[in-house]
This record gives sequence, C-alpha cells and structure tokens, in this order.
Amino acid sequence: MTPMHFSFSSAFILGLTGLAFHRTHLLSALLCLEGMMLSLFIALALWMLQFDSTNFSTAPMLLLAFSACEASTGLALLVATARTHGTDHLQNLNLLQC
Repeated sequence: MTPMHFSFSSAFILGLTGLAFHRTHLLSALLCLEGMMLSLFIALALWMLQFDSTNFSTAPMLLLAFSACEASTGLALLVATARTHGTDHLQNLNLLQC
C-alpha cells in the first residue's frame, strides 16, 4: 500500500470511527460524514487520474455534487433541530415523539 492510499484510507477510517464513537452532537456527526465524503472524492479523483480512465471521469464530480447536497440537507436539519429542541445533542432527539 502506497503512502497516498494509506493516507486516504486512514482519513476515511478516522471519519468512520468518529461517526461511530463520538456521537454527542449533530454537528460533529455531520463533520465526520463530510470528511468521509471528501476523502472518497479525493481518492476517486486520483484513481481516475492514475488509470487515465475517461469512461467514469464524471464520477468524482457527481460524488462532490451529492456531497454538497448532503451537507446542505444536514445543515438544514441542524438548524431545524436547534430551533425546535434548543440544542443539537443527539441524546435529546427522540424520533418517535412529534
């Protein structure tokens, strides 16, 4: 495994462990998701450049577009929960209660 592959896979794993073990605030969960998406984008873009593949050259841009949509949806949910519940702690959110 090259150092470049190791750095991108470790960035993804760090985002995944942050999402799995440090879920106290909604903002920290969203930041972990965004870090995972950015590491996937960079890895996919470098993979396309490394293999000179033009068949799937739009895949990194499509992933980046979906990542931007995910970030905007997450921030909208963060604002909505902060307005209704007064905090962004994930422990206070109950999905079964209106």
